[in-house]
Amino acid sequence: MAERGLGLALVAAVALWLLIQLVQTPQRFVEALVAGVNNGSLYALIALGYTMVYGIIELINFSHGDLFMLATVLSGFFVVTAFGATSPSVTAFAILALSLVVVMVAAASVNVAAERLAYRRLRKAPKLAPLITAVGLSFVYQWGGVRTNGSAQRTWPSILGNRGFTVAGIHVQWTTIVVIGVTIPLLLLMTWIVQNTRQGKAMRATAQDQDAARLMGIDVDRTIAFTFGLGGAMAGAAGLLFLESIGTTRWDAGFRLGLYAFTAAVLGGIGNLNGAVLGGFLIGIVQNLNDSGMMPFGQKWSQTVIFTILILLMVFKPEGILGKPTTEKV
Repeated sequence: MAERGLGLALVAAVALWLLIQLVQTPQRFVEALVAGVNNGSLYALIALGYTMVYGIIELINFSHGDLFMLATVLSGFFVVTAFGATSPSVTAFAILALSLVVVMVAAASVNVAAERLAYRRLRKAPKLAPLITAVGLSFVYQWGGVRTNGSAQRTWPSILGNRGFTVAGIHVQWTTIVVIGVTIPLLLLMTWIVQNTRQGKAMRATAQDQDAARLMGIDVDRTIAFTFGLGGAMAGAAGLLFLESIGTTRWDAGFRLGLYAFTAAVLGGIGNLNGAVLGGFLIGIVQNLNDSGMMPFGQKWSQTVIFTILILLMVFKPEGILGKPTTEKV
């Protein structure tokens, strides 16, 4: 009870501080909130890849963040280098839509190949073996990032740039509208696939009991590969949207964004799709509120704030916000 009371007191203190900031500087607060939703959408897309793979084979795929990094580089080459789309036009938006499909398919293919060549052979091995393999794949992806993007940060022109509109004195960039407009349908589509399709039922059955799923005629290998493909597609979409929002690519960008997304997945409840989305938005909002000065820590402490939230959650609610408590059989 004392621990729960302390946790509630901390949450109440932060909520009170934010309420004071909202009253004192409402315009600045809302702008930070909008920017947080933009970043949270990207974190949610990446977090879905983590939570889906963990939910079905209980693997923390640490290479997922670097797969996202490769998607950002591929997006830059496809949109800017191949088609030269650098300013808004009907043609540029058509190229952007085509690029979204291409990058999602490419990232999904890479993820399925990784599952087939690396993880499938280790499915019955001790859990440490696939975890180390995931770390090794992360270094392979980073090598690919260095070879294609270079060792320095690279800047790409964005189709939308910094353009936007103002509502009640609050500036909203078009990139934010595009990111949300792409993210929400993808999240809804993902939820529909998992909950309402035959393949989604196979995924849930495989996650619950692989041996029983095989007895029911489910192709477990294909189902797991399909799950990896969906997770990779979400990372690909996040890569393109990140490029349009930030306009830069780095070979090591996947490490930081991957950690944020993993934190989001754990925060919401790893293995829970809705939890990954909720965690992504919460992490994005908290980060931007802190970066904009709405929280008393300062921008240089953003990562500390995010991972402190994770540590506190693991202490007071280890299963995550939407996760369900589980008991370990001994």
